[in-house]
Amino acid sequence: MFENLTERLSRTLKNVSGRGRLTDDNIKDTLREVRMALLEADVALPVVREFVKRVKERAVGSEVSKSLTPGQEFIKIVQAELESVMGESNEALDLACQPPAVILMAGLQGAGKTTSVGKLGKVLKEREKKNVLVVSADVYRPAAIKQLETLASDIGIDFFPSSAEQKPVDIVSAAVAHGKLKFYDVVIVDTAGRLHVDDVMMDEIKDIHKAANPVETLFVVDAMTGQDAANTAKAFNDALPLTGVILTKVDGDARGGAALSVRHITGKPIKFLGVGEKTDALEPFHPNRVASRILGMGDVLSLIEDLERNVDKSQAEVLAKKFKEKKGFDLEDFRSQLQQMKNMGGMGGMMDKLPGMSQLPDNVKDQVDDRMFLQMEAIINSMTKGERSRPDIIKGSRKKRIAKGSGTQVQDVNRLLKQFTQMQKMMKKMQKGGMKNMMRNMKGMMPGGGMFPGR
Repeated sequence: MFENLTERLSRTLKNVSGRGRLTDDNIKDTLREVRMALLEADVALPVVREFVKRVKERAVGSEVSKSLTPGQEFIKIVQAELESVMGESNEALDLACQPPAVILMAGLQGAGKTTSVGKLGKVLKEREKKNVLVVSADVYRPAAIKQLETLASDIGIDFFPSSAEQKPVDIVSAAVAHGKLKFYDVVIVDTAGRLHVDDVMMDEIKDIHKAANPVETLFVVDAMTGQDAANTAKAFNDALPLTGVILTKVDGDARGGAALSVRHITGKPIKFLGVGEKTDALEPFHPNRVASRILGMGDVLSLIEDLERNVDKSQAEVLAKKFKEKKGFDLEDFRSQLQQMKNMGGMGGMMDKLPGMSQLPDNVKDQVDDRMFLQMEAIINSMTKGERSRPDIIKGSRKKRIAKGSGTQVQDVNRLLKQFTQMQKMMKKMQKGGMKNMMRNMKGMMPGGGMFPGR
């Protein structure tokens, strides 16, 4: 997420971090670099001008905290201004109304609107414990209605049927009436997208808005369109009273221009980020956490929340019990850890949230990819139950059989067994309560230390 911007800003701010005193002269070059980094990230020009101006005003002659160097103070100012331009704090959905609370989703074709309806439905069902109904008023795109019906079925939320022969306004009115009758907490309406902003589309969605009377009108936009995302959102906001924005495909956006431009241009908050294709890949937008990620400082709070949501409590209890009873950590446990890591968005998703990961060399980052974890899981799956519980019995002929069964090479099996042995040692340190020893051991499992060797 926003890798190019992170790399450029981290490099630029590193140059100023050791300065003894901040003056107009010695931050001029740094501000020019910051400006260039933002422009290259496709941040809208008015946003860049305002951002650089505010940073300069706050930095020159500012009182420096006794606990910080002037360079650190400058980085703190940049972080605060990044948060400010994105909206200070998370703005949650406002569902305080007589049920059902209607959420209207708008946007251009291809932005990921229907997928976002499903993801949002899942968030409301699982995290907010809401009874959710979804409906499609997209009578133009082939299979749009069927797509939402399938998504709703996969997620386990209710779907209100509609057909291409109906008028969108009639579909929405009927769905809201059904929501009231059946005591749903939330009704999410998926509307038709177009290839561009046009009068016909705007008139239709105004009529739908009038019929639905939504408490939230969310604009769904592709982050990879950069500042164009903000300009399109503004065009919609001029026609509809938007309450917020969902930024999709953020995981594929190396620049970050949309995230930094939307609030300033539309005056509307980003409420969610779509960070992957899975139905649970929707994160609440926290400006402070995103600013921290952009500056390469990670996002530990979001990582903790991911852990709480995705770690299987029963598996964790089984592992804890094994530790307590001094039973060994075997390949079944190792596989279970790999699967839980996958549920958290894989190694890429986790690394994005770990502090300092942006400073890792590119060749190391390239080695840490999810294909390696899929390969490791395939190797373990090709073992017998006995081999998984007693890895020491895996010798020559067994290794060949496992490699053949998993579509890998014998050296891949050897590598996995070596990594497992290191993990096993680390778990023993944890059993003995030696946290210092465990941390020292973990260094050997990081890139360059044996856990992720070059392939």
